[in-house]
Amino acid sequence: MTETERHDYDVVVIGAGGSGLRAAIAAHESGARTAIVCKSLLGKAHTVMAEGGIAAAMANVWAEDNWQVHFRDTMRGGKMLNNWRMAQLHAQEAPERVWELEEWGALFDRTDEGKISQRDFGGHKYARLAHVGDRTGLEMIRTLQQRAVDLGIDVFMECTVSRLLLDGDRVAGAFAYWRETGSFITFTAPAVILATGGIGKSYTVTSNSWEYTGDGHALALWAGASLINMEFVQFHPTGMVWPPSVKGILITESVRGEGGVLRNSEGKRFMFDYIPEFFKAETADNEAEADAWYADHINNRRPPELLPRDEVARAINSEIKAGRGSPHGGVFLDIATRRTPEDIKRRLPSMYHQFKELGDVDITKEPMEVAPTCHYVMGGVEVDADTQSSVVPGLYAVGEVSGGMHGSNRLGGNSLGDLLVFGKRAGEHAAEYVAHLPSRPAVRESDVDGAAGEALAPFSNPGGENPYTVMHDLQEHMQSLVGIIRRGDELEKALKEIEQLKARAKDVSVRGTGRAYNPGWHTALDLRAMLTVSECIAKAALERTESRGGHTRDDYPTADPQWGTINLVLTEKRGSVQLDRKPLPTMPSELKTLFEEGH
Repeated sequence: MTETERHDYDVVVIGAGGSGLRAAIAAHESGARTAIVCKSLLGKAHTVMAEGGIAAAMANVWAEDNWQVHFRDTMRGGKMLNNWRMAQLHAQEAPERVWELEEWGALFDRTDEGKISQRDFGGHKYARLAHVGDRTGLEMIRTLQQRAVDLGIDVFMECTVSRLLLDGDRVAGAFAYWRETGSFITFTAPAVILATGGIGKSYTVTSNSWEYTGDGHALALWAGASLINMEFVQFHPTGMVWPPSVKGILITESVRGEGGVLRNSEGKRFMFDYIPEFFKAETADNEAEADAWYADHINNRRPPELLPRDEVARAINSEIKAGRGSPHGGVFLDIATRRTPEDIKRRLPSMYHQFKELGDVDITKEPMEVAPTCHYVMGGVEVDADTQSSVVPGLYAVGEVSGGMHGSNRLGGNSLGDLLVFGKRAGEHAAEYVAHLPSRPAVRESDVDGAAGEALAPFSNPGGENPYTVMHDLQEHMQSLVGIIRRGDELEKALKEIEQLKARAKDVSVRGTGRAYNPGWHTALDLRAMLTVSECIAKAALERTESRGGHTRDDYPTADPQWGTINLVLTEKRGSVQLDRKPLPTMPSELKTLFEEGH
């Protein structure tokens, strides 16, 4: 019998970002004994990086805004591949979740009338992002964290879950280890909510920090759940490329929302050359018109810098490939000539201080060198829209680890609303599921022993390969072969490389004699999830022979209407990733009318 610490709960939430905290609060308030398990520290999550705001149709700035317009913007941004029901629920419920945050103590910027201020963002017809300067995600985490602590919810920090435990086909708990000591811990719980975030560490250049190795995606797949939309990876248009001290750090879309423009090495404001037909009716045709919009919003034809992220990222990539990039492989983002230093420091305080202190770049005086950086995965666990439940009874997924809400491309600001709306729903439904169980599932000791043996395997390969080398090679292959622009032959090569890396990963060796303070061991275990998720991305990207949203094929450069109604669904059987096609849920006619001319 494996020596392991044991804890019993009704609901275990894996992840302590915005979605995990909101889910835990909802589960606890619904009467479930709830615990939060997080790989790092409480509140250290990418929710903090969401600087721009929370998209919610509160109509505080534009009286014409409503949930129907927000729903339509979300669907169009996702190129109609979204789960329509998730997009509808999000648009309808986001305002209430923002007001709820305010009731809990969140301090939002205000309009002159004292209402919550809302700013412009790419892909949104109206200014609808509720914000706190450029620190909105931080304020959200502060508020949710304080409420979770006040409620007395148990938190297990620096604890990594390596396997979900099942009783038949039902969730029974989770197996984990303490990162500090390496000792094992077993959670028994009939319901588990995955809130683990994204997959960015599978790429070389990413805004994601070390935790984002696709743990939740892989845990769900290994437990029998399905993943959808994994081919759609969002490369945020503006990540810093110079100086090296800030490489990969995100520059919030708020910089462009506040008037920042993109220029190439010739000084040309190039985004006017990349306006797709789909958005021509709503996008400014020339610089004078765009500047008039920035000045007083006398019309609603938006600057092209505020097109959806996939469009902007592809345009930047095209300029760089055409030889019109900056000296360090990017383009220039200029806010210095567009706003006064006082305005920049007031409206974008984090951006100003961060780059001044970390990179000696003064954004009030000089442009930033930017390029697309791996930021967000639209794909995730296939869930029921209303409950966030997967096909595995007792398993739920929220936030970035959940698929469907954003379709092929996420609009900026929709992530924070997504966390709140579906975090609440997942927590409530998980608690309800547990309350109505006729019997609690049981954890088998043989499964605990198996999970422990799997975790300890890297110690049994003396002289094996260094896990950091395998991870580096995976990141290089994903960046070069499954990056922002893809080709069939390169994707096939990537899949062959991943198979070789999987074989190498089985033979990695951990240096040192113990599990305590052993980052090499942590990396060896992270590799399993990274390889699984990378295979899913590459397989789905090879299958989808078109370009749509966050998936661009150089050999299939346009969108194919036949692919516009199909989701690619990935499952795992006997250690092999399987791919199937599945039709999108049918949108009801009353919602379809929102996309007709005149709306």
